[in-house]
Amino acid sequence: MRELGIGLIGTGFMGRAHALAFRNVSAAFELPFTLRLAALADADPVRAQACATAWGFEQAYDDWQQLVDDPKVNLIAITTPNHLHYPMAMSAIRAGKAVYCEKPLAVNLEQANAMHLAAKNAGVVTRVGYNYQHNPIIGLARELILNGSLGEIICFQGEFSEDFMADPASPWSWRCEAEHAGGALADLGSHLLAMARHLLGTVEAVCADSQTVHRQRPATAGSLEPRNIAVDDQTHALLRFSSGARGTFSSSWLKHGYKNHLSFEISGTQGTLAFDQERLNELRLCRAGQDGFQRLLAGPNLPGYAAFSPAPGHQLGYNELKTLEVHELIMALAGHGQAGTDFEQAFEVERLATAIRLAARDQRWVSISEL
Repeated sequence: MRELGIGLIGTGFMGRAHALAFRNVSAAFELPFTLRLAALADADPVRAQACATAWGFEQAYDDWQQLVDDPKVNLIAITTPNHLHYPMAMSAIRAGKAVYCEKPLAVNLEQANAMHLAAKNAGVVTRVGYNYQHNPIIGLARELILNGSLGEIICFQGEFSEDFMADPASPWSWRCEAEHAGGALADLGSHLLAMARHLLGTVEAVCADSQTVHRQRPATAGSLEPRNIAVDDQTHALLRFSSGARGTFSSSWLKHGYKNHLSFEISGTQGTLAFDQERLNELRLCRAGQDGFQRLLAGPNLPGYAAFSPAPGHQLGYNELKTLEVHELIMALAGHGQAGTDFEQAFEVERLATAIRLAARDQRWVSISEL
């Protein structure tokens, strides 16, 4: 196959991010395929056509199944609300097509398990949009951990907080529905759980607490009609890694002042490193014996960075991370490399999130092996 036909489902924030990545990846990298933006689908036919025209897709559909059935489409990118991931991905897998799905993988563990088993049995390539771990500076963090620069890892402290739901007048949306995998843990925390596993490996047990602070929100913006809310506004957990390291996890969409605060500190017997996604082009590193942290800037010496900038300190952004993720996906489709989170790994992230929910509900330590 010399041409790879791209089908994109969804035209919101993430749909646009995917479209930009598919357009930019050919300019940034030499690819094994020629990319063809074959089709775009949205339930609103007017929006579908407008976005297809603006983003360079050949065909617009208002029925996602027609996109899956389109013979010109080889890779299907799913950027819809969470409850649609399962039927869309399963249909694509049955059609023998590669799937690139946004996180979280599914709305429950049963769906996630069925999706990863179906993909495995069909032999199709899959990826899930945990794009933050494709940051070149995260690659450096992982290298420092794996080469022993920090010594034996003993502690992980992670937080992903934003403030877009801090105002109790912020209206209800599908993110407020448990059946749609709503809540701060699924919407934000799943990124942090994927990052923790990427850097430190598997977690074997958790205990947790979660809280719904605002139990009602307006049905729509400015509405006086209240909607009851049952999903978590914030979740906190303790983690036991299989390596023996211990950790803390925190996720909230109520913390004023934070816009994309995916952050962590990882401590070992020989040093500590720290990262904050709001300053995504740098790490802070302290080695044993130093009196403080040094700042490490991303630059073209790190894999992936030079595709966008030849100079250190000029910095990458969110859409570059998405382009790096798409590049890894395309290389995997060509049989070159296994980087990125596939459906099986994403299922493990969902298993960990499910254990945290169970631990918070039962107020006890939960072993991941229970699930």
